[in-house]
Amino acid sequence: MKWMEKGMKIRNILASAVLIVSIFSLTGCGKKTESWAYAHEPGEEVLSLYDNGKAFYKGNEYKYTKDDTYITLKDSNETQSLRYVMQDDKMLLYEKSIYHLESGDLDDGIFGVWTQENGWSYQFSEEGRFSEDNIFFGKYTVDEKEHSIRLMYDDPIEDAYLYYAIDGDSMTIEYPWPMVAYVEGEK
Repeated sequence: MKWMEKGMKIRNILASAVLIVSIFSLTGCGKKTESWAYAHEPGEEVLSLYDNGKAFYKGNEYKYTKDDTYITLKDSNETQSLRYVMQDDKMLLYEKSIYHLESGDLDDGIFGVWTQENGWSYQFSEEGRFSEDNIFFGKYTVDEKEHSIRLMYDDPIEDAYLYYAIDGDSMTIEYPWPMVAYVEGEK
């Protein structure tokens, strides 16, 4: 009798294993097709895209779509579109931040001091000069048609193109973050 009980347990375990494997094959675990890290932190994965439409961005799970300009992430609460530009095997990923006009006139466009809640800031002068966090300085130009700002740094830093939108005393800036392919175990 004990051998029959053992046989039944083994058969139940095998049946459960087959069922679990079947469920995974039907639902699809998804294969990772892209994995990205910030260039300044190549050992920390920031964005991963899977062939089953799932994405992980900054530790949160989303469904995603991707075209030639945007990666659109959706979860039950929000939808966010991240602009991106491919540069050979690297990517510029534009992340949005909201700044509030601290000093300046709302009628003057981007002129003035714009500050984020975390203290980061931009200051744009009427003379075409900017300050980024009172650390980086340079000249800037605005393309109102494209809603973009070109930052030309005084330091030997590559020019940056930001996208912006002003709504009242808030300015949303899409800042380009250089991304590299994430390879697990690399630092």
